[in-house]
Amino acid sequence: MPGEIRFSLNGSEIIYTGDLAARLLDVLRGEYGLTGVKCGCREGECGACSVIIDGSLVNSCLVAMGRVDGASVTTIEGYSKTERFAALDKAYESVSAVQCGYCIPGMILASECLLAANPHPTEEEIRTGISGNLCRCTGYNAIVKAIAIAAEEGDGLW
Repeated sequence: MPGEIRFSLNGSEIIYTGDLAARLLDVLRGEYGLTGVKCGCREGECGACSVIIDGSLVNSCLVAMGRVDGASVTTIEGYSKTERFAALDKAYESVSAVQCGYCIPGMILASECLLAANPHPTEEEIRTGISGNLCRCTGYNAIVKAIAIAAEEGDGLW
């Protein structure tokens, strides 16, 4: 289904001309070189392909390009330029929450969306907030701790 849409990608206005049924995941990686968006399951189960669309965490493997017409899409590449990313990055580093790193772009974006909606989450709320993102390495405890640290030390950012 060829067509043309306009959307914001990491703060830049984009005109996409192509298959409107193509997966956002594939277009972000293939056409825009945004490899922080990982291809894990292609079924919306792992969260490795997470992006933020109009403020909501979304699995980009489940989104057709036609659905982002007029939307604002943020990937880890765009988010990494923010002060909020710096706070999360520092917190993740402080507790060694990153091992292989494959899940981390999606996990960071899930952390952002969680903290934007709830700047002072409980441990249970943090675990629920990241539950759509699978991690095979860490056992989640360090990631949960990192998010709690970011919430505490980044008070006023979210």
